[in-house]
Amino acid sequence: MNSAVGTELFVLQSVASSTISEAGTRSSIYLSTLSSGLVAIGFAGGSPALLAALTATVFPTIFLLGWFTVVRLVDTSVENITVRRRMVRIREHLIGLHPSGPDLIVLDNPRTGELGVRYERSSFLFTMASMIGTVNSVLGGALVALLMIFIGVPSLLAQASGVVVGSLLLIATLTYERRRIRDAYPD
Repeated sequence: MNSAVGTELFVLQSVASSTISEAGTRSSIYLSTLSSGLVAIGFAGGSPALLAALTATVFPTIFLLGWFTVVRLVDTSVENITVRRRMVRIREHLIGLHPSGPDLIVLDNPRTGELGVRYERSSFLFTMASMIGTVNSVLGGALVALLMIFIGVPSLLAQASGVVVGSLLLIATLTYERRRIRDAYPD
């Protein structure tokens, strides 16, 4: 039995490592794609027709990629929390196997949280999903403003509309993330 528990702990550690790696990779892919798209649009800045065409094709594609990235990053956050909680249960079991267990295995400190990490109501604001969601919301707002300018809407109105749309997108993104985490872990 102890061998199986040890194997399970090892598997969970591997899963935790994989989720973090995947989240970092997905974030990098999104940010690299966004950066490349901005460079392409920058080169097209001298031609209004080319700029309009690129803006109408590149930005929506990157924006959609951003949403896909946010959804998967939220999934990896939920998965990582699940794995960490299961590892805590295994450590608690292992501590009880031997009198020196408490001296050898570190458990959650009630004051500081699990190994120094406390998941609170606002913790989701500091995840990779929130970071990408924020950048993607700015992109969505900028896309709306640019498209409005291209169709002849006055610049100030287009910019204000972009800010409103970007803000609403950010609220929707953070609400989605918070709800998914809360649904997975209501306590």
